[in-house]
Amino acid sequence: MKLGKPTTAVVLLQLGGPDSLDAVEPFLYNLFCDPDIIDLPGAFLFRRPLARFISSRRAPKVQALYRRIGNRSPILPQTELQAQSLEKSLRESEVAADVLIAMRYWRPFTEDAVKQVAANGYDRVILLPLYPHYCKATTGSSVNEWNRCMRQFGKRPIPTTLIHSYFDHPLYIESLVGQIRLSLDRIQAEDRKKVHVVFSAHGTPMKLVRDGDPYSRHIRATYEAVVEKGAFGLPHHLCFQSKVGPQKWLEPSLLGTIASLAKAQVSHVLVVPIAFVTDHIETLSEINIEAKEDALKLGIQYFDMTPALIDNKEFIGCLSDLVIQELKRS
Repeated sequence: MKLGKPTTAVVLLQLGGPDSLDAVEPFLYNLFCDPDIIDLPGAFLFRRPLARFISSRRAPKVQALYRRIGNRSPILPQTELQAQSLEKSLRESEVAADVLIAMRYWRPFTEDAVKQVAANGYDRVILLPLYPHYCKATTGSSVNEWNRCMRQFGKRPIPTTLIHSYFDHPLYIESLVGQIRLSLDRIQAEDRKKVHVVFSAHGTPMKLVRDGDPYSRHIRATYEAVVEKGAFGLPHHLCFQSKVGPQKWLEPSLLGTIASLAKAQVSHVLVVPIAFVTDHIETLSEINIEAKEDALKLGIQYFDMTPALIDNKEFIGCLSDLVIQELKRS
């Protein structure tokens, strides 16, 4: 069956990342200018100066981290691969849809995707966050930016729906289980029973939890579903990473968990970046360089990280199913 011209745009919402070392400081500035990130009483009065101050102070350190992972974020090329794979999967299911990318803090910006939607005359838009777990600071922020850009650049109202979250979708769970099994297969059979599986999610301030944000509940539900589905028969732990600032964040921390395991004389650790669907500085640097170096210094003999999902067959199948089910509801 030959598909006609797509009338639906599926927009992948993602964080974005600097595509060069020179882009690090403006990327950080955009991040800390986000009202969903800097959310304090009267923040509109000082948000931009504060963002400029923080980004200029943090940029040299963050640039040094990016130098260790190739001088740029891998997030855009990996998201482009996801978009191509999803579009192909949808067409194989006889769904004519264009898959676009809207990054929150770097190119291609959300306004670029909005302008593309307006120019191509789509009849409807499906917003599909590449954040499986809903959080005000990720999905919420991306949707707020989409709405702001639509008001500014949209030529006409377009029916738009949001896929809120998919933290418990069976194919998403299976994709994580598959990556863990793949990583365990790299370990000699006689050593696999020594492995502790450490699930690490990006943390959030406890203020979000107290305000009712569902992110931490979604993360725990994914963790429990993966452990049940995988039936690995291995000790497992859930922890959080990437704390910034003096506020209290979700605990235990990744580094604290590794230190505890080392103290208990655990020799083999496999880290699962449970909240990420592509590689980020948080996975390639924070986990696979910084946490690994700490682990080895503390006496852990084997440290590995599961591969990012990217265009994993089950994960792309999950995204495709989400779109198809959303279309059926309309």
